[in-house]
Amino acid sequence: MSMYGRDPWGGPLEIHATDSATDDDRSRNLGDYDRAALSRPLDETQQSWLLGPGEQKKKKYVDLGCIIVSRKIFVWTVGSILAAGLLAGFITLIVKTVPRHHHHNPPPDNYTQALHKALMFFNAQRSGKLPKHNNVSWRGNSCTNDGKSNVAPVIKDLVGGYYDAGDAIKFHFPGSFAMTLLSWSVIEYSAKYEAAGELAHVKEIIKWGTDYFLKCFNSTADSIDQLAAQVGAGDTTKGSNENDHYCWMRPEDIDYDRPVQMCSSCSDLSAEMAAALASASIVFKDDKAYSQKLVHGAKTLYKFSREQRGRYSAGMDAEKFYNSTMYWDEFIWGASWLYYATGNSTYLTLATTPGLAKHAGAFWGGPNYGVFNWDNKLPGAQVLLSRMRLFLSPGYPYEEILRTFHNQTSIVMCSYLPYFTSFNRTRGGLIQLNHGDPQPLQHAVNAAFLAALFSDYLEAADTPGWYCGPNFYSTDVLRKFAQTQISYVLGKNPRKMSYLVGFGNRYPKHVHHRGASIPKGSRPSCTGGYKYRDSSKPNPNVLVGAMVAGPDKFDGFHDVRTNYNYTEPTLAGNAGLVAALIALSGDGSAKIDKNTMFSAVPPMFPTPPPPPAPWRP
Repeated sequence: MSMYGRDPWGGPLEIHATDSATDDDRSRNLGDYDRAALSRPLDETQQSWLLGPGEQKKKKYVDLGCIIVSRKIFVWTVGSILAAGLLAGFITLIVKTVPRHHHHNPPPDNYTQALHKALMFFNAQRSGKLPKHNNVSWRGNSCTNDGKSNVAPVIKDLVGGYYDAGDAIKFHFPGSFAMTLLSWSVIEYSAKYEAAGELAHVKEIIKWGTDYFLKCFNSTADSIDQLAAQVGAGDTTKGSNENDHYCWMRPEDIDYDRPVQMCSSCSDLSAEMAAALASASIVFKDDKAYSQKLVHGAKTLYKFSREQRGRYSAGMDAEKFYNSTMYWDEFIWGASWLYYATGNSTYLTLATTPGLAKHAGAFWGGPNYGVFNWDNKLPGAQVLLSRMRLFLSPGYPYEEILRTFHNQTSIVMCSYLPYFTSFNRTRGGLIQLNHGDPQPLQHAVNAAFLAALFSDYLEAADTPGWYCGPNFYSTDVLRKFAQTQISYVLGKNPRKMSYLVGFGNRYPKHVHHRGASIPKGSRPSCTGGYKYRDSSKPNPNVLVGAMVAGPDKFDGFHDVRTNYNYTEPTLAGNAGLVAALIALSGDGSAKIDKNTMFSAVPPMFPTPPPPPAPWRP
């Protein structure tokens, strides 16, 4: 192909210099010549030929040093930047001047608000030299000589701990149960306590109790032969002997002797106290030295409970107030907590021994079956061991008894529901776990805690519910039961009264409590305080957070200071309330802590079951 293209009309595109330009073209091309080469001046017409079209204006540029840009582009860019700056400033000005609507966190729910108050009750019950931050203005140091008059040379210091109720007695059996319940609730719901801002407070409450329990026996020894069961006395049948029930005095003003009652065969008390120390050791696992101290004490106590069999209350002053019916349930309860605290399978073997379960009443009913309180730990122990089956599945040789405990727990949960008739209810909806006897609230809040906790266990194990006979019930039913019972306590009842002092607009004003009923600064004698006890005036000191004993079986309640069956709070009752409140509190996002309970438990490798017996024809 020729290097020249072809004309689209058919002719060649070759250009011949000789005939390509006309005369007119040549005259125009003169403009290409150097004008200086012309020797003569040109007239106006000739000049116009040479100049041709008028010359274009030169573009204007801006030298920025590193680059040269068109002035027009430069001006446009700078203008755009200035306009954007003005717009941004205008928007900022509007944002600054328009009032802001702050999005505050939603107010705490009723359960969380009640929790703050219920924990304050423990501050009001402290004995001994109080910390500066105790936050109960009408309380002071009290009973700082406890233990000094004790005849036992091993124990001379029993200062501290908690007063049980409206008196100044330190009952160690229900007191230990209270600390175990609080520790259990912290292990399961520490995130909720932290969210409520109460984690440090509740741990301090527990430590105040466990520090005191470590004084009640030789906690550094591996074996002991005695244990302090009670400080103070309450028997008034012997006449006018001054004691903690006969006298109506503030603890700060007590000047009479407070006997220490020791026991040498008290399996129930020592196993319960072992449970308190073992559960607290998990709460304080980050404080390794203190946790190990608690574990050692728990081991010593449990060994003592197994070696020296007997009921702590037999023949004791406590028999009239906190009588223990048996110690087999405490054996299971204490062994369960010691296994979780140590990982020692010996304790698990004990806790799952069928003989102990049989003696504790796991295989028979009875009117108090499923009633969890300071005397009956079996329902709590069964829930605690069902936890292991749900999350660890240890298999043989524990599976059979753990499955039994799990089934028994399911039956207990069924008995709490209104569809069954195991327990009556008042017209207002309060479950009568004590069959119409006085002081029903402490049992109801314990049941609410177990129900809420077990529902959380099931949800954490991806189990939507459980069976009651042929009927399946969702976990929501259990939670609703717990909510109705706690709501009753907080004021949703026929009397529209909150039974938690300081919560709501209407609550008991005449609480059966010596310290709350006597003005600070007044120092009446033993019997001189009766005028405050019998007064119809409200207590001068508000016992914030105290859950009173509660109404009768007809939802009736008498706000009378002299009737302790209505108006007296207790340490164990408030512990159950705190546990139930933390289980129900929050927005539902935080659930149980599955792992902390098992922090000391080693990996489990189930032993294969023995082979079946050889077949014989």
